[in-house]
Amino acid sequence: MWKAFINIFKIDSLRSRVLFTLLILIVFRIGTAIPVPGIDYSVLANYYENFGRGNLGVLEFFNLFAGGALRNFSIFALGVMPYISSLIIIQLLIYVIPSLERISKEPDGRRKIMQYARIGTIPMAIIEAMGLSLYYLKALKAEAAAYTGLSLFPDTFWFYLNFIITVTTGTMFLVWMGEQITEKGIGNGVSLIIMGGIVARIPDSLYRVYQQMRNSGQMELTIALVIILFLAVIVFVVWFEQSIRKVPVNYAKRIVGRKVYGGQNTYIPLKLNPAGVVAIIFASAVMSFPQQVLTFFGGSNSQVVKTLVAWFSFEGWLYITLYMLLVIFFSYFYTFIQFNPQDLAETLQKNGGFIPGIRPGENTHRFLNDTLNKILVPGSIIIGIIAVAPNLLYSALKIPTYIAYLLGGTSLLIMVGVALDTLTQIESQLIMHHYDGFLKKGKIRGRGTRYV
Repeated sequence: MWKAFINIFKIDSLRSRVLFTLLILIVFRIGTAIPVPGIDYSVLANYYENFGRGNLGVLEFFNLFAGGALRNFSIFALGVMPYISSLIIIQLLIYVIPSLERISKEPDGRRKIMQYARIGTIPMAIIEAMGLSLYYLKALKAEAAAYTGLSLFPDTFWFYLNFIITVTTGTMFLVWMGEQITEKGIGNGVSLIIMGGIVARIPDSLYRVYQQMRNSGQMELTIALVIILFLAVIVFVVWFEQSIRKVPVNYAKRIVGRKVYGGQNTYIPLKLNPAGVVAIIFASAVMSFPQQVLTFFGGSNSQVVKTLVAWFSFEGWLYITLYMLLVIFFSYFYTFIQFNPQDLAETLQKNGGFIPGIRPGENTHRFLNDTLNKILVPGSIIIGIIAVAPNLLYSALKIPTYIAYLLGGTSLLIMVGVALDTLTQIESQLIMHHYDGFLKKGKIRGRGTRYV
């Protein structure tokens, strides 16, 4: 493995791509530490260190994706979630608006769809920034003032306008950096930014876990349990990400002149989790909509509003139920966007390929569709359980949300999936230049699909 890392720097093009990717990720990490102009960071740090519990509740998920930028109220506070929300809406509209569907099937259709998603990111970021500033930011200011006696920021219209413009610009800059990684670096840019934020949060989360354990007086036993649970989740997530169903495919021999074409045997790899973590990201973005709406009524005394706030809280039964159902739905939705059984069946038939025991054409289409559905049932349920595990851990054990997300599997699922995809691309480059990859026997099985 170490030899493979050394080989990366022997290939000029690959070395440039890897270093460029690392440079962009460093810029991202620097940005997460730069607070929005107007926020007194010394007051914020004093509050978090001495009085704040650092428990953002349901916002902890978005803080995880933003690499702690939301907790710091930095210029990247919103992360790339507005972009993902916009992408969801565009992909759903493709199946509703015929003109968008035609555009998506054009040779440069993907480029146009991504441009629409970028444009849609701006209003999505403004809406999320308004909800964040009008509810959470105001609540934090009042709480910090009560504990420290100091003002976190000036409570003026111009500050809130500045906050909205700054974090919206920060989101668009992150999207641009992600596209630069995809184009000039290695791996999928937006996915790597999300993974980079999660990885950066792990040391801080582990330190806070250690501090809490030390204060509880049961440090040795608790540390042992946390380590065992953490390792068990890692093993399970790696197994889950690497599990595939191999559908054998044979190609008939064709004789053209004196040459023989085809005749080889291969297989179609169907993953147990074809959609990856996209389903979790999409479902989280959708579930943020009612929470954003409810933030505008945060100070209401209405019993209906209070009931809805309780239901859509981090441990609320309605939130957990809808969240899991949406994860299952998006698992199916995204899988059939990326993997169309009918198109694959037609491609196999045109190239002389067939599945042993299955007639080419419509029978192959039905077989692939049925096989994919059988895989998706357990796969989507498992990823749904992984998604709501932090909520269940928080509700049952009353542990802080940052610990719940660390042990819940969602963050590990993202890290493992993105890491495998990136390592697969690096290994392909190494093998293409006749260098040994990370595995001498066989190759790393990547995701086969990108997250966004």
